[in-house]
Amino acid sequence: MDKLTFGLRPYLLLSLLCLILYAPGMSSVPPLDRDESRFVQATRQMLQTDDFIRIRFQHHMRAKKPAGAYWLQAASVSLFSSPDSHAMWPYRLPGALAAWAATLMTFAFGRSMVGRRAAFLAAIMLGGCVILVSEAHQAKTDALLLASAVLAQGMLGRFYLAGNAGDRGNETGPGLKTGGNPGIGSALLFWLAQGAAILIKGPIVPAVSLLTILALWRADRSLRWFRPMRPVLGLLVTAAVAGPWFVAISQVTDGAFVGDAIKSDLLPKIIGVQDSHGGWPGYYLLLSLATFWPGSLLIWPAMTRVWSQRHRLAFRFLLAWAVPSWIMFELVPTKLPHYVLPLYPAIALMAGALVAEGAEVFRRRGARVFYGVWTIVGLFLAAAVIALPIRFGHGFDPALVPVAVGIVLATLLPMVLAMTGRPIVATVALTLTAAATYPGVFSQVMPRLDQLWVARSLAREVKDLGVTRPVAVAGYSEPSVVVMLGTRTLLTGGGGAAAYLAAHPHRVAAINAPDTKSFMAGIHRSRLTVRPLGKIKGFDYSNGRPVLLTLYGRTPS
Repeated sequence: MDKLTFGLRPYLLLSLLCLILYAPGMSSVPPLDRDESRFVQATRQMLQTDDFIRIRFQHHMRAKKPAGAYWLQAASVSLFSSPDSHAMWPYRLPGALAAWAATLMTFAFGRSMVGRRAAFLAAIMLGGCVILVSEAHQAKTDALLLASAVLAQGMLGRFYLAGNAGDRGNETGPGLKTGGNPGIGSALLFWLAQGAAILIKGPIVPAVSLLTILALWRADRSLRWFRPMRPVLGLLVTAAVAGPWFVAISQVTDGAFVGDAIKSDLLPKIIGVQDSHGGWPGYYLLLSLATFWPGSLLIWPAMTRVWSQRHRLAFRFLLAWAVPSWIMFELVPTKLPHYVLPLYPAIALMAGALVAEGAEVFRRRGARVFYGVWTIVGLFLAAAVIALPIRFGHGFDPALVPVAVGIVLATLLPMVLAMTGRPIVATVALTLTAAATYPGVFSQVMPRLDQLWVARSLAREVKDLGVTRPVAVAGYSEPSVVVMLGTRTLLTGGGGAAAYLAAHPHRVAAINAPDTKSFMAGIHRSRLTVRPLGKIKGFDYSNGRPVLLTLYGRTPS
């Protein structure tokens, strides 16, 4: 094991793992509703209009996130594709690269905190967890935010450890290496990461870093270790990175963007449940069994012992990183599974350290009971490989049976190893669990779920009919429709679709079943006749409702 963690070998092995986990499905999974499709379409419109200040979805201002993620996606599309292409992988590439970078940085920073072996095990657990693999396959902000969080917190940790290692009463623990002051270069990286994080998703990473600093100040009654980070200069650097775009967007929107972002996005999440994304305190803790899977096999037992390690410098810093911000996210009413992702590297490093040290906690009876419970997630995924195509695809697919069997076997292997008291080998075996699960799910199962990809089916039907675009779509307004049919797609109701056909004799309209009555009433008022050209049956997973779209065109006179 130790031979794997020296030189370039750990970085090459972790890079290979990330390639195996993140590449499959990047191009074959259609655009997801709703956030990913909104990001993709807004990026496309930036490229189409050469306006990289405003963020718009069709004609509407999208005051949700700053421009950082859109710029990275636009750069990727400019290098590898074009805004007219429907290829998704160029939009998703920045997120996948950020997930890879976060995995490597977790090892790079962790090796000086908890030792090479522990950091390598932690990077395996982080790089292969469900939530990060999912975010690596989406053109959104969260993998990018994780990378900036690891960079910022990693640099903060270096200053903390270097500034406190010589103090009496501080225990370093195995693997901790401290040198002199990290220097102004490391401080600038911290502040640059803060500026980048603000451009990506606003104040999340600064809030995590601030809570970390406050928790350490409360524990140590001192912040002298923070002075070499040049906070006054650093704040100027952060403002220089993030400030120009905020000034520009405020000028071109007369302040409406920032005001809208605070009133319509940030505050509603803090003071109430936004878009039905709510949960009780403890939601993230319970959900982490699945979102941190397969690494949760060992992370959950490890978390029962981490507080007792707070006398160790590395653990004190990692606890300050994870605990206050976790409490903050648990208390915020609006909850989504990926919100706590910036805290996962700290948790993985603590778990990796206890695994590497052979902590007794992994051999206790309670841990063994949990190992059995943990297998349920893997068995559920294996069952989903078979069941989802039956429900949302074309029925039972014998070709997916080996994938399901592989997931079951790869789930049982680390569970047995953990049960028999070999947590280090079990952690390494988790790479097989992840490699047996995610490539099959993303490249073989998800692209075949045709009923979930209504926009893809609609785009294919429109192409096969050879009709002139843009198309009017009534009663089905998911953002993926605009991504697949084009920026000028008209999202409307039944009456609006009837008026559209009245004004454009050679165009078509797609009408969802609930809007058929109002559509036909509008057609009757306009004294037109229409004929059905095709039907698309599906399921809107964003709201849980069935979809039945009928394509109509005007009857030739």
